[in-house]
Amino acid sequence: MNAQEHIKILLVQEHMTITKLAEKLSVELNKNYSRSGLSNKLRNNTLRFNELTAICKVLGYEINFTKKISE
Repeated sequence: MNAQEHIKILLVQEHMTITKLAEKLSVELNKNYSRSGLSNKLRNNTLRFNELTAICKVLGYEINFTKKISE
């Protein structure tokens, strides 16, 4: 599953549209985001890590890294 699919699932769970996410992301990062621009970043897999963490923050989530146990 890629970032686009994960974010779409989170948007549904949080009852938020991509348009509203773009508005909130614009405020969070002090940069202009449009619905189409954000959709393109997700579709083209060109989302930056700071954008992903900001999206998580806006939606009320955090990213956790877990070390995989070798077999």
